[in-house]
Amino acid sequence: MTNENLPDTTEISAYSSEKILDTYSVNPEQGLTPSEVDRRRQKYGENRLQETKGRSLKQIFIEQFKSPIIGLLALAAVLSFAFQEWVEAIAIIIAIILNAAIGFFTEVKATRAMEALQQLSRTKTTVRRDAKPQEISAEELVPGDIVLLNGGDLIPADLRVIEASKLQVDESPLTGESVPVTKTTEPIEGDLPLAERKNMVFKGTAITSGTGEGVVAAIGMNTELGHISQLTASAEEEVTPLEKRLDRLGQNLIWITLVIATLIVVGGLLAGKDLYLMVETAIALSVAAVPEGLPIVATVALARGMWRMAKRNAIINRLSAVETLGATSIICTDKTGTLTENRMTVSEILVDTGKVEVSGQGLSLSGEFSREDHSIDVSEDKVLRSILEAGILCNNAHLPDEETDSSIGDPMEVALLVAGAKAGLKREELLNKQPEAKEVAFDSETNMMATYHNIESGYRVAVKGAPESVLPICTQKLTPQGVEKISDRDRKRWEQEYTQMAEQGLRLLALAQKTVNQEEAEPYEDLTFLGVVGLLDPPREDVKEAIKACHQAGIRVIMLTGDLPITARRIGVAVGLVQENEVEPQLGKVLKPLEDLSEQEQLNLQQVSIFARVSPEQKLNLIALHQSHNAIVAMTGDGVNDAPALKKADIGVAMGQRGTEVAKEAADMVLQDDAFASIIAAIEQGRAIFENIRKFTFYLLSGNTGEIIAVAVASALNAPLPLLPLQILFLNAVNDVFPALALGVGEGSPKRMEHPPRDSKEEILTRRHWWAIVIYGVIIGATILGIFALCLQVFKMEVEKAVTISFLTLAFGRLWHVFNMRNNDSPLFRNEVTQNPYIWGALVLCSILLLIGVYVPPIAQVLVLVHPGLEGWGLILGASLIPLIIGQIWKTFLGKRKRQFI
Repeated sequence: MTNENLPDTTEISAYSSEKILDTYSVNPEQGLTPSEVDRRRQKYGENRLQETKGRSLKQIFIEQFKSPIIGLLALAAVLSFAFQEWVEAIAIIIAIILNAAIGFFTEVKATRAMEALQQLSRTKTTVRRDAKPQEISAEELVPGDIVLLNGGDLIPADLRVIEASKLQVDESPLTGESVPVTKTTEPIEGDLPLAERKNMVFKGTAITSGTGEGVVAAIGMNTELGHISQLTASAEEEVTPLEKRLDRLGQNLIWITLVIATLIVVGGLLAGKDLYLMVETAIALSVAAVPEGLPIVATVALARGMWRMAKRNAIINRLSAVETLGATSIICTDKTGTLTENRMTVSEILVDTGKVEVSGQGLSLSGEFSREDHSIDVSEDKVLRSILEAGILCNNAHLPDEETDSSIGDPMEVALLVAGAKAGLKREELLNKQPEAKEVAFDSETNMMATYHNIESGYRVAVKGAPESVLPICTQKLTPQGVEKISDRDRKRWEQEYTQMAEQGLRLLALAQKTVNQEEAEPYEDLTFLGVVGLLDPPREDVKEAIKACHQAGIRVIMLTGDLPITARRIGVAVGLVQENEVEPQLGKVLKPLEDLSEQEQLNLQQVSIFARVSPEQKLNLIALHQSHNAIVAMTGDGVNDAPALKKADIGVAMGQRGTEVAKEAADMVLQDDAFASIIAAIEQGRAIFENIRKFTFYLLSGNTGEIIAVAVASALNAPLPLLPLQILFLNAVNDVFPALALGVGEGSPKRMEHPPRDSKEEILTRRHWWAIVIYGVIIGATILGIFALCLQVFKMEVEKAVTISFLTLAFGRLWHVFNMRNNDSPLFRNEVTQNPYIWGALVLCSILLLIGVYVPPIAQVLVLVHPGLEGWGLILGASLIPLIIGQIWKTFLGKRKRQFI
C-alpha cells in the first residue's frame, strides 16, 4: 500500500481509476496475491460488522426480580420464614416464581438488530486474485481486492467502480431511493451525499442489472453500513410508557404499604400488643396491598392484544409495545414501499396530439388509455402505438411468466413493458417480428440507451433517455399525419409540458426512433421524437384512508424520505398528507441535532409534514426533537438505513414483505402485509389495551384497598383479624386474576379512535382514579368489618366461622365488583363488561374455586376455612352485593357527566 492509512471513501470518489489502483497497489488484471491478502488482513482485520453483546438468558431471568412488587412480596416471605409461618412463606415464593417465569419467557425474544446486520456479511463474492476469479466469503475481503460484479449480487464492501457496463444498483436500503442508480467509473469532485456518489457501490446494497468491477475501498465497520451499525448500537432504546407507569405504580404501592404497616405495628407495640401479632399483621397488610395478579394479568392482556394484532397482520416483538401504540401521537414514515407501491407505473404519456392518461397500477396488465376522459384504441393511434413499441424494444426487463413469479429488471423498464401489455403489445411478439441486432448500453454521460432491430428496410433504432438529452438530438417529430420537422416553437412547447409533468413528481423518459441502413450508424442523431413517458411510484390504495383515520384520531403523520423533494411532495399530496397549497418539503439537512436547534427552529420543524433527502442521522434527530416535546413517536421503515430510527422511536414498525432483517429485528412491530392501514388497526388495539389495563388495575387495587382497610381497622381496634394472610394471598393470586384477566382481554370502547391520543404523561391511574379506589376500598372494607362484627357480636359465631364468612363476603363481593368497571356513560345492562363472555366464564370459574377452598378438606385446612352453614351463606350473599349496588347507584346518578371510566 502506498498509504499507511486508508483514504476516506468521499476522497476516493474524486480519484481517477488509475489513482485508485495506485493507491491500493493492485493490478486489476492480476488482483492481489495470497501473501498480500494475508498481510492486509492482519493489518485491517476481517470484513465483518462489530458484534454486540446481547442480554443472556441469565440476565433476562435476573431482571424479572427487579420489580418493586416482587421486592415487597419477597420481604413478606422473609418475615414469614422468620416467624416460622412456613405455609404462608412457601405460598408467597410460589407467587413470585410464577410471575418471574411468565416475565422471563415473554422477554427472551429480545430485539437483536446488530445480529441481523451481521447477517449481511455472511455472503459469497467473486474476486480476482492471482489473475484468476475466485469465489470467497465476503468476510475474507481486504482493501484493494478486485471484486467482480454481476446482476443480483449483494455488494460485500464499499467499492470504487473501475469498470461498468449498464451497472445499476438498488441503494434504497441506504438512501430510500425507489429507482436503481446507474454507476459510472468517472471521478466525481466535491463532498457529495451518498446518493450522488455514482462511482461508488456500498455494502448491503444490491446490483439490479449490468456488470462491473470494483476495488475494495472500505471493509467492516469503516463502510457506510458499518456507520449505520454504530448508530443502531448507540441509539438509546426507549423504555416504553407502560413500563414506566407500572414501575411508578409499584413504587407508590410500596411506600403506601410501608407507611401503613409501620404506623400500625409501631402503634400496636406502643399500646403493649404482642410483637408476633404485630408482625403477622404487617405481613397481612403487605400481602393485601400487593396485587399479586397484576404482572400476570398485564402480561396475558398484552399477549391477547398481540394475538389480535397478528390477525390484522401486525406482529409484535415486544409485549409492552402493544400499549405504547395506543399513546402514539406521531407516525414518522418512509415513502418508498410504505406510502407507495415501490413499483414504477406509467401514468401519463405526452405525444404530439396531447397528454394521454394511463390507468392501472403496479404489475397489473389491465388498464386503459384515455384523453380528456375519452378512451383511446391504441391500434388506431399510430403515434401512441409507436412510443409504446419503442419503450418495449429499447428494454432489458422481463414480466412475470409461468416460470417466474416476479418481474426482472429495472422498475422503469418493467413499467414500460406493463404499459405496452395494457395495449396488447408483448415484447416477445415484437422481437419475433423485429429481432434485436445490437444494443448501445445506457451511458451516464449521454443519459440515453438505444437498440437496433431488423426490419425489411434496414434497422429500426429505438432510443430512450432523459428528455433534456433526447429532444435536442431530434430533428423530426411523429404526428398523426406522419413525420414532420421539429420547430423551435415545438421544442419550447415540449419543454414546458414535460417540465409540468416533472413538477407533479413524475419521473420522465423521452422516446425517439429512426430507420437506418447500416448497423454501424450513429444512434443519437437525426431522430424522430415520439414523446415523453411519465412514471410514478403510485401511492398504496389504502394509504389515503389510513392517513385520514390518523388525522381523525389526532395522530400526525410525517414523511421522511431520501427521495427528491418534488417526488415526496407529489406523493404527500396524493395520499392526503399535505394540501396542494402547503409549503414545499424541507430538505433533511435542516434536521440538525437537538442541541444545535434554537427554540424557534424546533417549533418550525415540528410543523413540517414532509422531509426529503433525509439521512439516518437526521431521522434520529427528528425523532429526538418530537420526543423532547413529549410526543410518543412511531417510526416505520424497511431498509438498513431505517434501523437506528426504528430502535430510537417509542415504537419501531418494520415492513415484513420487503423489509430487511435489520429493520425487522430493530422494530417493535412488523407488518406482514406492509400495509400502512395495519398500523392504524394496531393503534386502535393499543388504545383498547391501555383502557383495559386501567380497568383491571383499578379493579385489583380497589379490592386490595378494601382488604387493607379491613385488616388495619381490626388491628387498630385490637380485634381478631377478619382475613388471614394466606386467605388474602389466595384471593389476590388466584381468585382475582381471572376477572381481571377477563377485563384485560375485552374489546374496549367502539369510539376509541374518535378521540385524540392521551397525554403521554398520563398515569395508568390519575388522581381521580385514586380517589375512586379509596372510596370503593372504604365500601368493601366496611362491608367486611360489618359482616365480621355481625357474626361475632350478634350471631355469636366462633372466630374461624366468622373469618370464613368475612373471607367469602370479600371474595364474592370482589367478583360482583367487576361490573362496576363499566364506563360511566355505558348502559346498565348492556355494556362492555356485561357483553364480555370472558367475564361470565371468570365468575363461574372463581365461584367453583371458592367452593373448593371451603369444601375440600386439605385446602380448607390450609386456608383455615370452615363450613359457613345455610345461615352463613345468606349473610355472604346479602353482604357481597353491597359494593355492587352502591357502585351502580354512583355511576347511574353521579357519573353521567363524565365519559371516562371510574
